[in-house]
Amino acid sequence: MGDKNIFPIFNDLLKKSDKEKLLKQKALTIWMTGLSGSGKSTIAKGIERILHNEGYLTQTLDGDNIRSGINNNLTFSLKDRKENIRRISEISKLFVNCGIITINCFVSPTIEMRDTAKKIIGEKNFLEVYINASLEECIKRDTKGLYSKAKNGQIKNFTGIDSTYEAPLNPDIEINTNKLTIDDSLMKIINYIKPKIKCQ
Repeated sequence: MGDKNIFPIFNDLLKKSDKEKLLKQKALTIWMTGLSGSGKSTIAKGIERILHNEGYLTQTLDGDNIRSGINNNLTFSLKDRKENIRRISEISKLFVNCGIITINCFVSPTIEMRDTAKKIIGEKNFLEVYINASLEECIKRDTKGLYSKAKNGQIKNFTGIDSTYEAPLNPDIEINTNKLTIDDSLMKIINYIKPKIKCQ
């Protein structure tokens, strides 16, 4: 079927502002990027807990969760990684349009991928958070044993080992987990996003 047979009804639906008014919050996608083991998921869980306790409605999208469900047909080739991020971005856009604060934690290794996400979700709804930990520190942590497998050739196209990670050039927030504790990292992010998600 061609595009001429598709008739979107976006303009007939309730607006994001209507949902935000109901929820008494401003929608936002918090997009955390960084190497595997940098602390993205740990920080995401902390953000979710803090915001939930303060009455905010959130949804966390995590790389492993997504790949075990809607994206379980994708590999780690560059083409599939791009498609992975495109689908996640479209899902995030749906949550944003519902007035929900979405907390995303994905390696999203290239600037192009993250720019695609920002374009789909909308720049004013997109907050890029760089969870910065050195490769050496991530290998040392290796909480999932993935770096060990990648070094042994059991995993191909693994970011940091045989696939490049392009650090953000100008993230909204940078969290250096080599230096900051989890609690300090959480407070830095929470203090930054609070004015953006609070209804006036």
